[in-house]
Amino acid sequence: MGVASLVLGIIAVVIGLFSAGSLGWLGAILAVIGIVLGALGRKDVEKKGISTAGLVLSIIGLVLCLILYIACVACIGGLAAL
Repeated sequence: MGVASLVLGIIAVVIGLFSAGSLGWLGAILAVIGIVLGALGRKDVEKKGISTAGLVLSIIGLVLCLILYIACVACIGGLAAL
């Protein structure tokens, strides 16, 4: 579960950085799944390190995706008001 969490966290961060906020909802969903898998994976003593890395990356990906998605929606809303 730790490896899956790490992969989902990396994908969420990449989506957050390179989609300019338009796919933030997809990155947020993947990050939430990564957080759950990272939390479950931390119970295994042998793979605790990789699970922690996946958990941290998923949290960063979630925050990044949500902030950029909200900013993108606000910009589009601001343009519509003109």
